[in-house]
Amino acid sequence: MKESQYETIEQQMTPPPPYVVNVLKAFFVGGFICVIGQAISFFYMIFFDFTEKTVGNPTVATMIFISMLLTGFGLYRKLGQFAGAGSAVPVTGFGNAVVSAAIEHRTEGYVLGVGSNMFKLAGSVIVFGTVSAFVVALVKTVLVMLGVVTW
Repeated sequence: MKESQYETIEQQMTPPPPYVVNVLKAFFVGGFICVIGQAISFFYMIFFDFTEKTVGNPTVATMIFISMLLTGFGLYRKLGQFAGAGSAVPVTGFGNAVVSAAIEHRTEGYVLGVGSNMFKLAGSVIVFGTVSAFVVALVKTVLVMLGVVTW
């Protein structure tokens, strides 16, 4: 059987992916994760006197902590299988990816297994965030110096 014949048979036999269902699952699960984050923000503002400006950091830290716990118990993987990108896009997906890498390589030891593999992902995200923040600040500073934007 030639390769082109095989591809033709494969296309005929493979069912079409349920794009609409997958998009709806991702949309609603990602949205629900964001609703939980908003509820946590309101909780911090009501009970701990945070303002809208200062509530972001503890909310993000709490969301990452929750996703790490769910990953450790094996629940976030099930959510990811159901929702796809809906569970990967919010900040909780970052926490899941870091802990998943640590859990996967724990048999190699704490330093060479957990530490080095956990920071493969986290390190690149932190470096990218730092570099992009520097570039944005540099562009804004130049625009302010030129008088295009006010500080």
